[in-house]
Amino acid sequence: MTENHAEPHTPSTPTPPAEPTIATVTFLRPTIPTPPPVPADDWSDMPDDSDPAPAVVPPMPTVAPAVGPDDRTVVLDTARVILGKTAGPAPVAGKVEKVDLDDFDDRPLIPAWMHSAEGWAAWAGVFARARRRDFRRWVRRQPTQKGHVRQFGRGMRRSHEWVVGFEGVRVQSASHTAHVLTREARLAARHARFTPRILGSKKELAMKAAERATKAAEEAVLLHKKAKKDRNRARNLRAGVVYGPPLSAIGTGYAMGGGLGLAAGLLSTFAGAAFVGRKPYDEEADWTSDWRSLGDGDRMTAPMLDQSFRAAKVIGSDESLGVVQMPMLDTRGAWTAVLDLPPGVPAKKAIRATDELAAAFGVEEAQVSVAKRGRAGRIELYVSRDLPFTEDAAPGPLLALESAADFWGRISIGPDVRGIHQSISVVERSGLIGGEPGAGKSASGNTILLAAALDPRVILWLADGKGGGDLEPFEHLCERYEGDADPEAFNTMLDELLAVMKARYALLKKLGKRKVTEELANKYPELRQLLLWVDELMLYTTDEEYGKKITRKLRNLVSRGRAAGIITFCATQKPGSDVVDTSLRDLLSIRWALRCTTPEASDTILGKGAAASGYSAKTIQSEMRGAGLLWAEGTNPTMVRADYYDDDQVTTLIERATEWRRAAGTLPKVPLRLIDQLNTLAEEGDKDAEILSRVLSCFFVEDIAARQRAVNGGMDREKAEEEISVDWLPGQVILDYLKLQCVEVTAEKLAALVQRTDEEKAKRPWGPKGSRLAGYPLARVEAAATGRFGLTA
Repeated sequence: MTENHAEPHTPSTPTPPAEPTIATVTFLRPTIPTPPPVPADDWSDMPDDSDPAPAVVPPMPTVAPAVGPDDRTVVLDTARVILGKTAGPAPVAGKVEKVDLDDFDDRPLIPAWMHSAEGWAAWAGVFARARRRDFRRWVRRQPTQKGHVRQFGRGMRRSHEWVVGFEGVRVQSASHTAHVLTREARLAARHARFTPRILGSKKELAMKAAERATKAAEEAVLLHKKAKKDRNRARNLRAGVVYGPPLSAIGTGYAMGGGLGLAAGLLSTFAGAAFVGRKPYDEEADWTSDWRSLGDGDRMTAPMLDQSFRAAKVIGSDESLGVVQMPMLDTRGAWTAVLDLPPGVPAKKAIRATDELAAAFGVEEAQVSVAKRGRAGRIELYVSRDLPFTEDAAPGPLLALESAADFWGRISIGPDVRGIHQSISVVERSGLIGGEPGAGKSASGNTILLAAALDPRVILWLADGKGGGDLEPFEHLCERYEGDADPEAFNTMLDELLAVMKARYALLKKLGKRKVTEELANKYPELRQLLLWVDELMLYTTDEEYGKKITRKLRNLVSRGRAAGIITFCATQKPGSDVVDTSLRDLLSIRWALRCTTPEASDTILGKGAAASGYSAKTIQSEMRGAGLLWAEGTNPTMVRADYYDDDQVTTLIERATEWRRAAGTLPKVPLRLIDQLNTLAEEGDKDAEILSRVLSCFFVEDIAARQRAVNGGMDREKAEEEISVDWLPGQVILDYLKLQCVEVTAEKLAALVQRTDEEKAKRPWGPKGSRLAGYPLARVEAAATGRFGLTA
């Protein structure tokens, strides 16, 4: 607003009297800022009743104010009125004045707005506008991840995925396997059909191959049908759990409440699904990444297999694997697949690359197992989820035996990495067990030793090179036992065993047989199976005096004894050429390599080149106690963990073996004591044998009495049993004891039975007073009994 002063004007006519100058007021419209653009989908800024009224610009005056005597004063007042109206909106006719809901009068419990209808209307409008805004916010939120519609969609998706489950993977794998095997069976049958009968053996082999292929195909088809049946049953059960309650709620609501009940059922179903999907999905995994691995928790797929085998240099960069059995999880949580390598790539190349494959899969080498499957270019891949053989071993199967074992049959060794129990046959075989100290050789060997002990027909010859008592519990079951780690005694044992082998061959020649069979062994006890077990062979073969002799005799037994029913097993820590001559080691057909420190040490057990072919006991971790590579049957070693039996279980099984052998009459007879032999003769009526038996009994009683007196005097019982023994008694003490036993013997008669030397007749002190008396030494009494009756002490 500005004030302008008009300049004087001079007309052509006579100038009238000059009028007083007045002030002119110019009204300038205020500038109203342009509101920002509102998005099409944003309803938050749309006008409603709660928004403030827009600014009202007062109109320009249309009639000039009257000019009175005080014209300047009137104009200025009018300007002030006009300018004052721009500060706020003019009252609109018919519009209710705004009510302050926080206004209170002199009665604070009754607000002022409750006294008028306008107040009540304003109070109700606050809640209406709040609900309207909430509805608009809810509508805007539905397209987002937190919208109830999105939550309902996620809940339905998750429920459907749970109903579908993972059984379809097994169905697909079984279907693929059934198709492949059916095609192979068809080809094998065609080959057998068109093979001419004139070829003889080839025709027969083709027919057998066709039968095997047909049987495998039929089993695969049955497995596929069973997988489909299991999948449908599981899906139906889960579908009943997921879809049953909503359908029941909707149906019950409609039946009981009509349309309102139907709406309530639909609303409850919507709420339940929204609750299930209340959490949004995490960020999707990047499956297009350049590298995936099983060690990261990814699933095994065909692209991953191709990528891993290429990284391990098993196949070329432009080659791919043929999937015979789709990758699938077994019950132990491990991945397994059967694969065909590209043409020209043998299975042994993949077996040698086990370490590289483990690195490609992101796991330990011990977790990967590759084995040839049926043909040269087909392999079975097994990747365990965790390091195998680290859990507690399950009880061995020998504990469940209710009758004698059969050593002529297959012997349980233990489970492999797939959990399949492995067994071997030792008939006409020999074996070698090796590994570093603490690898579990003794516990592994117990699987074979206990199986032999539980068969009453097996004869045991054991030699313990440790001398530590590992084989001592088996001593009373053995025909021969060497537990002192004495090379000379073991050499003598081998001489006896060679004589036994010679006698067996003589009997076989007489019977017109080439080798011992189970029928012959059952008919002729002399031909029963004989197990020679040598623990810590190194102690015997490295002896300077007897080492070469023992090696030569063992080689003779291993090479010739198997046909005579003699089975030899040796265990040692490092069976190198300096411990076991290669000519002997190569004859031991069963090899069991436990944990070794170097590939070379593993090769000394499995044979030269085994580690280079992918079979090295160095890959066995220290946590895998009792695990080893068993090369017994087939073309490749297998990772096996021996069945474990603790000391109490071994004692139980040995007691059971003792009872069965005693019942079968094959328990070796323990040599009778001299006193028992004399009692046998006394029962037959020999009076002198009875007298000598009572004399030995007197020594036994006095021995117990002397130890008891020492214990009563304060000596430790164990020390008394070790240090105190009675080896001489006065003649009068012996005669008094015989009299108590109702055996009338004179001193002359006793002296005639037990003839002494002059030195032995000398008197010795006896008793508390130290009286010197003549007596009899125990050794002289025993010598008299053995010499007179030909007995053994």
